[in-house]
Amino acid sequence: MSKYNLAVVGATGAVGQEIIEILEERKFPVDNLKLIASKKSEGKKITFLNRKIKVESIENGIFEDIDIALFSIDSNLSKKYAPQAVKEGAVVIDNSNAFRMDDSVPLVVPEINANKINEHQGIIANPNCSTIQLVMAIKPIFKKYGLKRVIVNTYQAVSGTGKRAISELEQQIKDYIDKNEIKSEVYPYQISFNLLPHIDEFQENKYTKEEMKVVKETRKILDDKEIPITATAVRVPVFNGHGESVNIETEVSYLIDDIKNSIDKMENVKLVDNINENKYPMPIMVENEDEVMVGRIRRDYSKKNALNMWIVANNLRKGAALNAVQIAEKMI
Repeated sequence: MSKYNLAVVGATGAVGQEIIEILEERKFPVDNLKLIASKKSEGKKITFLNRKIKVESIENGIFEDIDIALFSIDSNLSKKYAPQAVKEGAVVIDNSNAFRMDDSVPLVVPEINANKINEHQGIIANPNCSTIQLVMAIKPIFKKYGLKRVIVNTYQAVSGTGKRAISELEQQIKDYIDKNEIKSEVYPYQISFNLLPHIDEFQENKYTKEEMKVVKETRKILDDKEIPITATAVRVPVFNGHGESVNIETEVSYLIDDIKNSIDKMENVKLVDNINENKYPMPIMVENEDEVMVGRIRRDYSKKNALNMWIVANNLRKGAALNAVQIAEKMI
């Protein structure tokens, strides 16, 4: 088997660390691995395949011997450094929002549109975590029955914001128990024992950037710019695992059992739907799982050809790191 030189950019972040673990877990054919982060992390050592690799910072020529560069950094930094990586010979798989809506950049969920990978011009975009689990669940419905409308409400874990948010939730829980003052720095308000209907920046249309990502990216991945979609994104005091409540109106009539069977047959999707035994997806169930879990599938009796479902997935793995590695696997 051929082996490849890889770079993980943002190697010390939450997603970057997951990428490193997943490369090892899935036995990706790595020849040399270069770990890249900010100047403040330079020199730090991270273990990969029982060897310590020193973290480097970006400089000219750092990507010249790299085949695939897995980026997990701020979108502004991706815009700055991804073109450098491409110029120096690497293919970039970018986890930020920098290139997702660029018509020349494929936006890929391998189980859905792996054929788009070969259309890349040096950069492949990894979709938003909430988008990935949504399209994984609704693709079989879209394919068979069409989508007249999609309403999605997301319940997103703090790990989606990064390490600082995880630490902030931990500290707020401790301060609450100890009856200390609760301080908020990462979020505008306390996240412990609270819900924030605010993820990313508010836009002119009164929706947040996160909500509009779900709308625009879903249309691009399913290759249908006309699907009516609306979203509300909520940050919840959960460490890991995003939940989504989804209401779908199909173009034609459907059978619930057929919907369930279609979802259960979808690659890397698991049906968890037995209310008689209180079985339904929960964030705690996906802490060490890569499958997207779907349950609470039921007819919406308030509207013709409508149904409700509940979706949960590990936002750091399938929602980010795993999807990126899967793209690399398909590419090679």
